[in-house]
Amino acid sequence: MTSSNLKASTVKEQAQSGAGRKVLARIGHVCPGGEGVLTETTFHALLTHERRRAERSRKPFVLMLLEIHALHASFRERLSSAIAGATRETDLIGWYEEGRILAAIFAELNMEENVPVPELLRSKIETVLRDSVGAEATARIVITTHIFPESWNRNETERPADLKLYPDLSEKGSKKRVPIVVKRGIDVLGSALLLLILSPFLAAIALAIKLTSKGPVIFEQERLGQFGTKFKCLKFRTMFTDNDPKIHREYVQSFIAGRTEFAESNGNEPAVYKLTNDPRVTAVGRYLRKTSLDEFPQFWNVLRGEMSLVGPRPPVPYEFEMYDYWHRRRVFELKPGVTGLWQVNGRSRTCFDDMVRLDLRYSQTWSLWLDLKILLATPWAVVAGDGAH
Repeated sequence: MTSSNLKASTVKEQAQSGAGRKVLARIGHVCPGGEGVLTETTFHALLTHERRRAERSRKPFVLMLLEIHALHASFRERLSSAIAGATRETDLIGWYEEGRILAAIFAELNMEENVPVPELLRSKIETVLRDSVGAEATARIVITTHIFPESWNRNETERPADLKLYPDLSEKGSKKRVPIVVKRGIDVLGSALLLLILSPFLAAIALAIKLTSKGPVIFEQERLGQFGTKFKCLKFRTMFTDNDPKIHREYVQSFIAGRTEFAESNGNEPAVYKLTNDPRVTAVGRYLRKTSLDEFPQFWNVLRGEMSLVGPRPPVPYEFEMYDYWHRRRVFELKPGVTGLWQVNGRSRTCFDDMVRLDLRYSQTWSLWLDLKILLATPWAVVAGDGAH
């Protein structure tokens, strides 16, 4: 058995173990004459599997992309053979884009501080390519590296998600293009009608806020949308102005980390995701929060395309900082919504991990029918007010 065939066999064996059985049906599609290079469909499936494994093992991996469409076809087989000889048996080689972008996954790396692992890998591959196809051909190859999990700095303006690591999400979008277009149409029509029909009621709420406390009627807060894109989330102001956000920040971070065991309002009840008896909240604001009326301005966010009527709640940056790797999927995989499975299944009485699981379940089973069921269940959840604060 040749080394390339051995490598393809090794990939299959890895895929058959553990969670890899779920992608086994899509494994084994090796390009003819491609020196064990996996097809685009198979490579994308394994990239998704590798993300899930890295979330559990907490061992990062590097995705290297080599844009080779500028090369003559005669170089491509030599190129894939050279890369196969420069990687470990545990690494994966396949097409990111068939015939255009070759990719390699360097799995379970020890990313020590002050060691530029991606740069070292790139230098190694460039040396191998120069020896194999020559310096001139190598110079025409565009090489990029992408680390999973991505680093996160709340002061950066760019979104934290590296889209190159999530080709499966764009594939999901292309397969459900018509339902997604219909969902966007429902978002636009539904939010516009609600804003129009409820405008007298919204004006009354605005007047009540203005007459009872100083400050603007609308509160703008930076939140993270799909793939971590920042936007200004709109709400009716429910707090006194010039308050210290430190109270909420410390509580939410402790809650996500599992250090908050009981709600501060009642030591016999489970911890809630929102602060109860928050001294910063006004009298009118307390009622608005209890009934979720403070969130009605978010229909404008829906109109602008930053949110959807149904989806996970958008986190604030300091909340995202505390997320475990698998928690981030609720932000990266879905556009945030005004309501969702969490809101109609216990709301703030649901522990954080269960809230994330509900969001991920929504992502995996999404359909227009599911959105409709959630929308129909939301009014009762609002009226009941269970878990709202």
